Formats: sequence, structure tokens, C-alpha cells
Amino acid sequence: MNSQEKVIERFIVRPMNSQEKASKSHSVVTVSGPREVVIKERPLDKFAKTFSFDHVFGPDSKQVDVYKAVAKNSVEEDPMAGIIPRCVNHLFDELRMQKVEFTMRVSFLELYNEELFDLLSAHDDMSKLRLYEDAAKKGSCIIQGLEEVLVRSKTDVYAIMQKGSTKRQTAATLMNAHSSRSHTVFTVTLHMKENTMDGDELLKTGKLHLVDLAGSENIGRSGAVDKRAREAGNINMSLLTLGRVIKALVEKAPHIPYRESKLTRLLQDALGGRTKTSVIATVSPASVNQEETLSTLDYARASIKTT
Repeated sequence: MNSQEKVIERFIVRPMNSQEKASKSHSVVTVSGPREVVIKERPLDKFAKTFSFDHVFGPDSKQVDVYKAVAKNSVEEDPMAGIIPRCVNHLFDELRMQKVEFTMRVSFLELYNEELFDLLSAHDDMSKLRLYEDAAKKGSCIIQGLEEVLVRSKTDVYAIMQKGSTKRQTAATLMNAHSSRSHTVFTVTLHMKENTMDGDELLKTGKLHLVDLAGSENIGRSGAVDKRAREAGNINMSLLTLGRVIKALVEKAPHIPYRESKLTRLLQDALGGRTKTSVIATVSPASVNQEETLSTLDYARASIKTT
């Protein structure tokens, strides 16, 4: 990776949910400091595994705490607001404070079973989108027919997010009543016009990809069969490929396996080049989910070890 790039790992230990509490599960995860997570099979066990990250958030952390660490130190203090609304809110506020001329467009797509769908499409048929290499820009892709919506306020963006989220694929499994069965990519494209010292006009373009990844899944424990098992297999494969791509970039490997998954093909120009990437991983502290928690910790550590 070049000197402008860094993969920053944040780790979240969420509170136990009602299903985990009902199963009489106990917590096996402890946040031992701002950068360390400790996991052990039983509360009194002497043996424990310790994992270190750039930042660790305990079960009592709030959305605003995560956002402040990831994106900005000054945000609206709405405890219910998520990362994407906060990012958009901050962008509008900063641009208006700078009094620059700008246009902002957003797109919202879903990657489900290795197929792309436009969550902002005016049609209800959810037609598949086709992905092409951009001949004019090496390392970039073009998504044919993807809707890009012009937005003028944060309210516009919230309405678009709500519209798109209702189309997202979710389903009940034995581990989650509303399990995400897909990855989503919410992209903000910003064009900003500035005047140089010589009086010339300069057009700047920037992109912010906000990616919500479906969690990896143990098919046996989740009870996934047939269609659900296929979904889980595709989710797990794309997450493994993302991990390999990040590792290859950091190690400056001669080959980066972008083409092994549509997720990494989509994010190719965001992962490589003059970019910054933040990864936020979330785990359950419950003993019943210890296998999944360890898997997530190992996955996150494998990426950060090589940065």
C-alpha cells in the first residue's frame, strides 16, 4: 500500500441480546482496555486469548462513540443515529461552512448471492445489474444502469436510505431473527468547484463508500438449508476474499485477488490507491456464540497484523 493508505481496525463487543440471555449464556468476552479484547471459555478459566486492535468499544458504547472515533470528533448527539446518517450530516455541515459550490449524488446497491441489485430502482422487479471494467480508468468498474440520485439536504439522504433499506434481503435464522443475507454499498459522490490563486476553476471529485457487510455464518448452527445455505456460502466466500485482498495490499503482493468476488471488484478503487479504509467488526460476548466470536477476532487480527 502506498503511504496514503491505512487499514484501521475498530472492534465492537455488543451487549447480549434477548435470545442469548434466554439461553442462559454467559459472557466470555472482556474489554480490558481501549485497544484489547480478552476471550475465555468460562469466566474463571486461567487460559485466555488476547487480541489487540486500533480501538475497542465495549457493550456500553454508543453509536456516537464509534462515529467520533471513525469519522469525526463533532457530530449530532442523537444516540439512535447510525454511521451513514452521521457521515452525511457531517459532509453537508462542513461543505456549507466552507461555502463552496458542490453537488452530491448517492447510490445504494445490494450484493446478494453474487448478483447486484439497485436498491433505489423505480422498478419493483429488482433487475440484476451488470458490472464492467472501466476502460478509461484502470482498476475501476462501471455498473450499468445503477441509479445515482442528486441530493440537496441530509433529509433527502435519510429518505433515500429508508427507501433502499426496505428492499434489502433479510431472513430469520436460528441465530438471528433479522439476519442480513446480503452486503450493501451506499456511495456518496461529491463534485466540488474551487477557484485557484490564478483565478482558474478547479473541479474536485471524491467518493465515500459506506459498506454494510453481512456477518459470516456457521451454516450448521444457523440452521440454514437450501436457499439460506447458498446465501451463507456466498456471504462467507466474499468475506474471505475481502480479507485476502486487504492482506495482499498491505503486503504489497504482486497479485491482488480482486476478481475472485464481486464485492472486491466493486471496491477495487476504494481499497487500493490513494485511499483510507476503516473496518468495524462486531462480536457477541455470549458463550453460546464463542465459535463465531473467535472466528471474527481471528479474521480482524489477520488484517491488522500486516498493516
